[in-house]
Order: sequence, then structure tokens, then C-alpha cells
Amino acid sequence: MKPAETPAPGALIQARRGQRVAIVRGQDQSRYTDIYHAVLNAPWWLFFLGLGLFFAVINAIFALLYLADPQALQHARHGNFWDAYLFSVETIGSVNYTVFVPQTTYANVIVSLEAFFGILTIALFTGIIFARFSRPFARIVFSNVAIITPFDGVPTLMFRAANQRGNQILDAEIRLSLACQKTTREGITMRRFEELKPARERSSLFALSWTIMHRIDRHSPLYGVTLEQMLDQQMEIIAMLSGTDETLADRVYARHSYSPDCILWNRRFVDVLSRSPRGHRVVDLTRFHDTEPLAPPAP
Repeated sequence: MKPAETPAPGALIQARRGQRVAIVRGQDQSRYTDIYHAVLNAPWWLFFLGLGLFFAVINAIFALLYLADPQALQHARHGNFWDAYLFSVETIGSVNYTVFVPQTTYANVIVSLEAFFGILTIALFTGIIFARFSRPFARIVFSNVAIITPFDGVPTLMFRAANQRGNQILDAEIRLSLACQKTTREGITMRRFEELKPARERSSLFALSWTIMHRIDRHSPLYGVTLEQMLDQQMEIIAMLSGTDETLADRVYARHSYSPDCILWNRRFVDVLSRSPRGHRVVDLTRFHDTEPLAPPAP
């Protein structure tokens, strides 16, 4: 295994959970520093922390503007930043119980500017929060590992997907691709992508668990490939699952990838489907990622 590469200054590091890190140099960083994109993808705790810091900074700026005129606020202590800050909070929030009163033309101009800025801020906060809540996303979990095991006498690549919401995903579709390093006859090495045809590409109703399979026959790019070849060619199996969430009435997407060290040979997935004593179907996701050795052939 090659030692970890130290990124150069200005390099971008892209990583997805559970997948390898890619270091990208010379890329247009403006796409990754876009404020709206960052706000939509930030965790909720960081999102609200950012809103709180933005609110505090804006009020601090207006408080300093009020302090620029010592006679700006009536009933405020002379040169007291906290009084000016509280007056700014009450102004931008349209609070009517303040005891501070603007008493100069300069102060009234700043109040007018802050009131207008407060309207824009409320609209901005409302729009961003709505955008985060209304954005559709899938809660589909993929098995941590994929397996290659005989199925109906043919080596078959298998992995599982489950809908954690438990509702219906309509017209679900799975697409599989194989990414690998290929060297041409001219000695040029490049990353190539080949399609892997699933045994079943669509599921009209995807609600519980779905075992995705790809038969490794003569028409498969994986035919005759060994683990050593997978490692040498840096193979990666990429899965893209999409469908219409019946609750959201919108298209949702989920993706996952399996590197060679996430593929197990000659094992089978533990069964997660059963029935309760009352006849209800039960999906045990606590064993969703578990595998077991193949049973020995009958004598």
C-alpha cells in the first residue's frame, strides 16, 4: 500500500463517508465555497450556530454605529456598548418594549437602515430554513459489504439496500457501474467506467429490503476477475438507487460504492426477513450487514 499523500497548499480533499479520499488540485474552488450550497449541506447544529453568529455580528455592527454618536440614544448609558447592542436587537426584532429612544437625526437614519435590514434578514432566514426542510433526501442504507457467491450455479455479486423510513419508494431503479484503471495499447492509463447489468433493475414498490444481484457470466466485466486483479486495477463498484418517495411525492437518490476490501468471497448474507407470531413481516436491520460462510455441499 502506498503511503498517504500530503496535500499541497490549495488542494481540495473530497471524501464520502466510508469511501476513499481523493485529493484534487487546480479545481475551481468557488463551487465548493458557494455559501448557499454550504448552508444546505451543513449539519443542523452548525447551521443554527451560523445563524446565531450572523445575528450577533450584525447587531454588534449596528451597536458600534449607534455608539459613534454619544447622544444617539435617550436613556442609554453614555458609551455603553451593551445598551447600544440591546437597542439594536430590539430594533431588528421589532420589539416594542424598549426604554431606549433614538433622539438624533443620525440615530433615526441608522434605525431606518436597521429596520430595513431586519426585514431582509427575516426573509433570508425563513427562505434558507424552508429550503433545508423541503429538500427531499433518501434514507436508504446499503450493506457495509458486498459478496461474490454462487447463485443458481453462477458466481453472483450481491449487496443489500433497505429503506429506513419504512414507507414505499415507487418505481425504484438501481444502476451499477464498475470503475477501474485500464491501460491502452499506447501505454496510457486512465479511469474507465463499465456498466454492470443487475439481475433486476427495477422494483415497483421498494419498502423493506432489496438484494441487488449481478450475474458474473461471460458478458460481465467481472468475469474471471480475481481479488488480486481488483486491487491492482483499483476497481470500485458504484451503485446508484433512485425512486419516488410516496410521502414526499418527489424523486430521491442514494449512492454507495464498494472497493475490493469491502467485497467478501464465498459467503452469504444473514437472513433479515421473518414473521412475528401475529403474522406480521419483520425486517431485522440489526443484522443487515452480517454475513456467514456458505453451507458445505450435501454429500
